[in-house]
Amino acid sequence: MNVTLQRPIVFFDLETTGVRVVEDRIVEISIVKLKPDGGREVRTRRINPERHIPEESTAIHGITDEDVKDCPTFRQVAKSLYEWIRGCDVAGFNSNRFDLPLLVEEFLRAGVEVDFDTVNQIDVQTIFHKMEPRTLSAAYKFYCQKDLMDAHSAEADTMATLEVFLAQLDRYPDLPKDMKSLGEMSRYHQSIDYAGCLIRNDKDEPVINFGKYKGRTLTSVFESDSSYYSWIQNAQFAQDTKRHFTRFYIAFCQEKKVK
Repeated sequence: MNVTLQRPIVFFDLETTGVRVVEDRIVEISIVKLKPDGGREVRTRRINPERHIPEESTAIHGITDEDVKDCPTFRQVAKSLYEWIRGCDVAGFNSNRFDLPLLVEEFLRAGVEVDFDTVNQIDVQTIFHKMEPRTLSAAYKFYCQKDLMDAHSAEADTMATLEVFLAQLDRYPDLPKDMKSLGEMSRYHQSIDYAGCLIRNDKDEPVINFGKYKGRTLTSVFESDSSYYSWIQNAQFAQDTKRHFTRFYIAFCQEKKVK
């Protein structure tokens, strides 16, 4: 195995009711835990999203309301799931932009406070796009010389992502071999929240990355628009985004009191 693991890394894939991080829900999750000694553990579970699975989503992953009606809800498995992956580096295909933000949102809705900021987040798709821009099926064909069967099955996609990642490490001698460097390579910009609504500038200041205040520091917006924080909390943003706004707003208010 041509990679240095300081701790286990979990590769995961989600099948969902849709592609909206704030509104949609998980219907299946598959995780492969790769250990420093090369051992692997695989866990796959279907989830009752407590809502109708749209037909267009079923057409992609093949999971219907009937398939998950007797499955546990995410709230029922959240604590044990997080205990199993806590402290592991995380990886997936397009995971930094979709799977991880949605997974974090599900945990927070279930009342489980999670912290992935202290682990490395590897996005195999980002590495692939920077090296050989294509899709997962094409990546699997390119790196592994095999056709991806059962695409959009969470377990098949997760296993394929792991194989592509290991093949990338073998193919590119100059690719970093430690998780921290690979995590840095997986980022397009220095996001603070998983949705990318807040990023850091070259002075390490939080900057708004959307809407009418895009490009402005968060502190300057708090100073000029006293209602902005309340608007964020009452608008349809991810819980993870809101908690970061709260953290910065509290620090802003405390600093103003000191001054």
